[in-house]
Amino acid sequence: MGQFAPVRFVDVHLEGRFWRERLDTVLARTIPSQHVQLGRHGILDSLTLPNPPPPLRYPRNHHDFTVQVFWDSDVGKWIEAASYALSHRRDADIEAKIEKITDDLEKAQAPDGYLNCWYLQREPENRWTNLRDNHELYNLGHLIEGAIAYFLATGRRRLLSILERYVDHVRKTFGPRPGQRRGYCGHQEIELALIRLYRLTGERKQLDLAAYFIDERGREPHYFDQEAVARGEDPGDFWAKSYEYNQSHRPVREQDKVVGHAVRAMYMYSAMADLAAELKDDGLKRACEVLWTDVMASKIYITSGLGPAEANEGFTEDYDLPNDTAYAETCASVALIFWAQRMLHLDLDGKYADVLEQALFNNALGGLSRDGEHYFYSNPLDSNGRHSRWAWHTCPCCTMNASRLVASVGGYFVSHSDDAIAFHLYGGISTEVTLKSGKVALREVSSYPWSGDIRIEVAPETPAEFALKLRIPGWARGASASVNGQTVAVEPATVNGYLTILRRWQAGDIVDLQLPMPPERIYAHPSVPMDVGRVALKRGPLVYCVEETDNPGGPVQRLRLPRHSEITVEQRHDLFDGIVTLATEAARVGDDGWHGTLYRTDPPAETPARLTALPYYLWNNREKGSMMIWLAET
Repeated sequence: MGQFAPVRFVDVHLEGRFWRERLDTVLARTIPSQHVQLGRHGILDSLTLPNPPPPLRYPRNHHDFTVQVFWDSDVGKWIEAASYALSHRRDADIEAKIEKITDDLEKAQAPDGYLNCWYLQREPENRWTNLRDNHELYNLGHLIEGAIAYFLATGRRRLLSILERYVDHVRKTFGPRPGQRRGYCGHQEIELALIRLYRLTGERKQLDLAAYFIDERGREPHYFDQEAVARGEDPGDFWAKSYEYNQSHRPVREQDKVVGHAVRAMYMYSAMADLAAELKDDGLKRACEVLWTDVMASKIYITSGLGPAEANEGFTEDYDLPNDTAYAETCASVALIFWAQRMLHLDLDGKYADVLEQALFNNALGGLSRDGEHYFYSNPLDSNGRHSRWAWHTCPCCTMNASRLVASVGGYFVSHSDDAIAFHLYGGISTEVTLKSGKVALREVSSYPWSGDIRIEVAPETPAEFALKLRIPGWARGASASVNGQTVAVEPATVNGYLTILRRWQAGDIVDLQLPMPPERIYAHPSVPMDVGRVALKRGPLVYCVEETDNPGGPVQRLRLPRHSEITVEQRHDLFDGIVTLATEAARVGDDGWHGTLYRTDPPAETPARLTALPYYLWNNREKGSMMIWLAET
């Protein structure tokens, strides 16, 4: 368990056009513009603890909650994304901005190490009184992750030291010993950060604290009941009505259904997978596998979006996957990528990489606009044209999640063990990997995801025997491969979605891999009522949609796709610097002759129409208009 480890993104150079464009946009536009927005909305000023506190910019809602309680986390995520940018190229201006934030946090920190700007400024007497709702440990987690990224990028440790003092305070406050609070955060994240801190420092106490937060969750007597009573509240008045909302309804090893808030769930499952690897905990691994099976069987959109409901930002019932009201929060897909990568490194099983890729190229990537400065929080699969991207959001979590994902995307491509190298993603990269036998330089050349023709140049510093494992995606039927022009038998050498080529390698060896990418029609399980009689189009890892911009003549919801119409692939150099679209003959339902009536006995007339579909992640980057993924099939 945990034999393979990912090659860090700083050691993977993005050379292919697809990811190079996204990375350059995030570095040049997204991260600088996010800092501007943090300042414009008062988030940076809140770190200075203004006295008296200014009026709330975002008043409390009917749950008596304001998003300002987790502003610290937005700062932490921006530091993380900005630090990933610094890992690609140093920038004195960004470093100065992070140093200013560090100055403010250092001044704000309480003598006992506590550091939460909401409570220090507005409710110092109420520290640690509402873990269920108010994100104190969640905020700390994102600040830790930002500080680690900054230290790794620059070698500067001041911010990390400030937060280690805070962690020491947390360790004294929470735990099973007499006088400690047996609590944990209502919004999981601190666990992931503590595991990263452990991996950085080697300090077992950080791992132990993460394990405590996971193991304590959901135990009786329930901590959230106890703290509610201590606040003078009735636990039964909790607005969500069930602790399924924050996955504390049962101890984690007993959970077998994916429930509640989608982002919280994905962060928790990611931490469980991390702990399973670090502690060799088969119980946690089995729990993760059961939960993975549940979400994949009945709770995930074709785009790898998660959570249909706005009310709980999460899951409802099995097969409840509405299209026009889909919530499918960008953060949830980013967190699914985290979980999938961790599961992939417990067992090198391509089913996890398939989901990682699908989430990355569809729901997650769709959360960031082409210009890098506009975002989706929710990601519907059907729109009447009113849905649009925003420049900022009252809850801007998805903004920095999108930027930190793209800025570190290189870390998802390649993994290694002592005697093997595994490719999970393709798209044009170069890297150097150290095996037991020595260093190996690798260069993968492709125009993926537009083409499945992939070439990998292998150059060990001295001839050496090791295994090269190439992922054969679940959608790629009929894959072929060769080494130095000699055919490799793909099917018998492929196990759990990875083609293994074990040989003595030497500099100059070339591997060619062909992954066929024909357009495909995808159908949903009949238990998904919204998609009965409908079909979606997919090619390679990309899910396609139809937009009114490419299909003029009225709402795209009036288009009908004949089951046997041929779907063709078109290279469109005039769109988004070059993409692949799909085209086919369809029919459009007209509205002529209705004369103001709502119902009639005659069916509406249909006229031939040319249908053009483009990758879903690109929708809403041009004129506003209708969009849909699931087309009525005739």
